Parts: sequence; C-alpha cells; structure tokens
Amino acid sequence: MTRPILFGFAALLMLVLSTTATAREFGVQVVFSDGEASIIRAYYRDHSAPQKSKKKGKQGLPPGIAKNLQRGKPLPPGIAKRALPSGLIDLLPPPRRGFERVVLSGKVLLVEVATQVIHDVLEDVILG
Repeated sequence: MTRPILFGFAALLMLVLSTTATAREFGVQVVFSDGEASIIRAYYRDHSAPQKSKKKGKQGLPPGIAKNLQRGKPLPPGIAKRALPSGLIDLLPPPRRGFERVVLSGKVLLVEVATQVIHDVLEDVILG
C-alpha cells in the first residue's frame, strides 16, 4: 500500500523539479537581506566619487519608466542595466539561483532572470 503512495509522491516531486517555475509561482519572496543591503550601502558610501556639475544633455530615465522601477514590475525591454562593480560582487554572497543584482538609474535592483521582474529595490544608494 505504501509503495504506490511513495511512487506517486516521487513522480510528483520529479514533475515539480523538472518544470521551471518562478519564485512568484511558489509564493517565495526574494529580497535583499539586511546584510546585503548594509554591504551595498557601505560600498557605495565609501567608493562614490563626489558629484560634479551635471553634464549638458545627460538625463535620467523618462519619468514613466523611472516610476515603474519597483517591486513586482518587469524591467522595460531593452533598458540599459549595468552589473555591480566587481569589488562589490566580491563582498556579497552569490545571489539566489535565478536572480541577478543590477544597477539602473542610481538604484540597485534584485531581478529574476527568467521573467525580468524586480523583486527588490535599494534606492538612494549610489551617490556619485
């Protein structure tokens, strides 16, 4: 009697593990830990250059796009995001599998790679 139950459970487990599912589908909340946020803030506090006069013609993102850089929203397609500096990457633990940390418009974002959905945002981190 227990063999069919075990076989059914194993089959269900194999099915779940073989499909790619997003964190949202499982109800998992993936965010920056307090330690990660502290390391990122300290890094940019210690390594940011003093702000010089703004260059003519250099502007941030359009207001509509900037407003949508928040949790639960996908990144706009084709938007230019940057990787974190290598010195900061060395200080941080690796991101959770299927996620990446990126810099965009003065914010550090935690983005799900498969869906490009933003899971967490650190604002006002990059000063220079």
